[in-house]
Amino acid sequence: MNRQRHPHDGGKPLNASIVLRLATMADVHLFDRWDQQPHVISATTDDPEALKAFEDANWPDEIAAQDEHSQFLIAEHDGRAIGAMQIIDPHRERTHYWGEIQPNLRALDIWIGEADCLGKGYGETMMRLAFQRCFSDPAVTAIVIDPLTSNIRAHRFYCRLGFKSLGRRMFDDDDCLVHELSREDWCNGFPDEAAEIPVEVKLPV
Repeated sequence: MNRQRHPHDGGKPLNASIVLRLATMADVHLFDRWDQQPHVISATTDDPEALKAFEDANWPDEIAAQDEHSQFLIAEHDGRAIGAMQIIDPHRERTHYWGEIQPNLRALDIWIGEADCLGKGYGETMMRLAFQRCFSDPAVTAIVIDPLTSNIRAHRFYCRLGFKSLGRRMFDDDDCLVHELSREDWCNGFPDEAAEIPVEVKLPV
């Protein structure tokens, strides 16, 4: 009997030109510059008058405060920094942004900083590389993400990767639509990538 193909089956190969690395103080200027980009601002706030994404973020402090529960990653394409990600343990990270939440989850944030890198599939590769990092810890059961409810394009992107909508939730003043990718759905959707991860790999601190 042939295995039924999962709707998110990862047949498309990862872009080998893209790598994720831990952000350092040398990357602060990138975060500051990307915060000014209109496409980043519109993806992070519903305020039409906002002049900056991640308005409350002081990037030197954010980078300095990285630990095993909250880390920023820079995505590079052929050595050029193109975007960033944050991976956190929402149950244990210091800000408790997600409030009361069960253990053994990871939460992701992603943004393409360079406007000329939009629409090229780089974001999908970044996410799939992050999935491998998150699920390399065998205790992790699922990944959650919180795009703005108004960001319909992001919802479609996450659903294509196997995320399922859990419903709307307010994070301070932000109206978000929370999505979840379970380990089971990831393994079914990207079986080859699931088979490649080591038993347990900790992100460098």
